Amino acid sequence: MNLLPASRLMALLLPAAMLPAAAFAQGFAAYISPPRFEVQAEAGKPLRQVLEIQHVGQQKGNYRVYTADWTFNPDNSVSFSTELAPDSCRPWVAIERRELSIEPGARYRYRFEINPPAGTPPRECRFALMVEGLDPAKVQGNISFPVGGRIGVIVYAAIGGAAPQLSISTQQVVQVNGKPTATIDVRNTGNAHGRLEGFVNGTDAAGTQFEMSPADLPILPGETRRVALSPVPEDGKAAPEIRFPLSVKGRLEWGANRLPLDTSFVAP
Repeated sequence: MNLLPASRLMALLLPAAMLPAAAFAQGFAAYISPPRFEVQAEAGKPLRQVLEIQHVGQQKGNYRVYTADWTFNPDNSVSFSTELAPDSCRPWVAIERRELSIEPGARYRYRFEINPPAGTPPRECRFALMVEGLDPAKVQGNISFPVGGRIGVIVYAAIGGAAPQLSISTQQVVQVNGKPTATIDVRNTGNAHGRLEGFVNGTDAAGTQFEMSPADLPILPGETRRVALSPVPEDGKAAPEIRFPLSVKGRLEWGANRLPLDTSFVAP
């Protein structure tokens, strides 16, 4: 069984409201690997994958696993829903089991399967595997109340050779966390999600030169997503402050494709 290589993700199952730091130490904690799946599938053929869950709590952890549809919002947040979305592919997904217990420090290889029906036209199947803690934690001290949480692992399955088709539509400088930031609007006219990668060279008004890279955001089929270009910090140094206007030149990448970029960004 082939798993995509991915860094391990430390996932504290967070409460719905802000809690004292002690609450996190008492709550569920798990390593989830990989943090997302990006796989190829064929209509009429089952595709089996494995999600590894390592429980790092001090006592046995009890979890519930289920599928959900999700929406990628304009502010780059993700909303999950257990109700079937229009054209949801979750009916094609089979999961190993709905509940499991994991001993402290133990790993569990959780299996799931995607089985697109024969005759499915090229498209992307997107859903989330939700891992939810079943044992509410307690906050130490005089106050005691439950702390629950969950984490969603996003799955992208490109069926029948579905692929993105990315292009840059517009560019602008916008305020991000109070700072002017160079951004590009990326359009996807394909039938699968895509991501921009690579590096371009930036030169600001002070003559400072630096490499820049795009934010790691999925651009879903049929949507246009605003993607920030940010300086890449050198080892042990903070990212340089940009003085606009900014000149950017180079090529961004998506898969084996290239997007040339040769433009200037002027702060409003």
